[in-house]
Amino acid sequence: MRADRLVSLVLLLRRHGRLTAGALARELEVSTRTVLRDIEALSAAGVPVYAERGRHGGFSLLPGFRTELTGLNHDEALALLAAGPGPAERVIGLGPSLASALRKVVDALPEGHRATASDAARRFLVDPETDLLSRRRTTEEVPGNVLAEVRRAVLTGHRLRIHYAAAGEPPRWRTVDPIGLVTVRDRGYLLATRAGEDRTYRLSRVRAAEELPEAADRPDRVDLDRVWRERTARFLSDGHLTVLVRVTPARREELLGTAVAARTEEPEEDGRLRLELTFQDARHAEWALWQLGPDAEALNPPSLRTALRARAAAIVAQYGDGDGGGSGDAGTLS
Repeated sequence: MRADRLVSLVLLLRRHGRLTAGALARELEVSTRTVLRDIEALSAAGVPVYAERGRHGGFSLLPGFRTELTGLNHDEALALLAAGPGPAERVIGLGPSLASALRKVVDALPEGHRATASDAARRFLVDPETDLLSRRRTTEEVPGNVLAEVRRAVLTGHRLRIHYAAAGEPPRWRTVDPIGLVTVRDRGYLLATRAGEDRTYRLSRVRAAEELPEAADRPDRVDLDRVWRERTARFLSDGHLTVLVRVTPARREELLGTAVAARTEEPEEDGRLRLELTFQDARHAEWALWQLGPDAEALNPPSLRTALRARAAAIVAQYGDGDGGGSGDAGTLS
């Protein structure tokens, strides 16, 4: 909205003192022409913006002008500045809005605390894109226009029409009553009902979305945390297999990447980790643990241990005699 952009423009000038039209355009993600129109609108509204010509020129506010934003103490402001746009903002598409909010936070701090808070925030890195093994995050991409429609329907309480591709199926249109949005491990989910039945949709599988004018059939208030816990419990108990595993820390992420869900995790005295995981079925669990070899051990259920032991015995029987099955000269060159 233009009003939000005008506020952000003023806050940028408050923070930096002087900025060119090009720099403002980059910060606000608009064209230079839009910035110039906004400057004119601010001046007409009585905001003291003036232009300085020359090589080091730009736009500035008259000294002493400031906006007001109250209600945050120093630690709260520092927490927001340190967090920055995290997975939830990226997945649900609120990164630019958070950036605007952070500019307001900085402007709200007392003059003597602004530099201190900004410098302190640079000492914290929250949720980087890569881990210590240089593995990049795998945030799912969702088109901005899809996110905007879904988010608007959730907030306005309108019904939503989505073109959704369920796993292994071609996309088809569905009309749902949206309840809320949830982000888990860089994945976004739409919680909704359809014909009165609970439904959970992965945002990355929504190909298109359209907010409808009619009101959604949903309660006025919702405990989203409770709804998510209940749906998760039903999902995990619906034909899935729960497995207790011991794994070396170096292979933890690889194992978690193959499981449907992780329920518990505890360190053991020998440095390994004990995990309670959910897999699609016994075949899925057997395949996932076999990939890790001796770095992972299935502790429960006994049937899974038996299946892995039988597979290992078959491998030993195949290679146990040390003979490759061919003539002794098969691997030599003359």
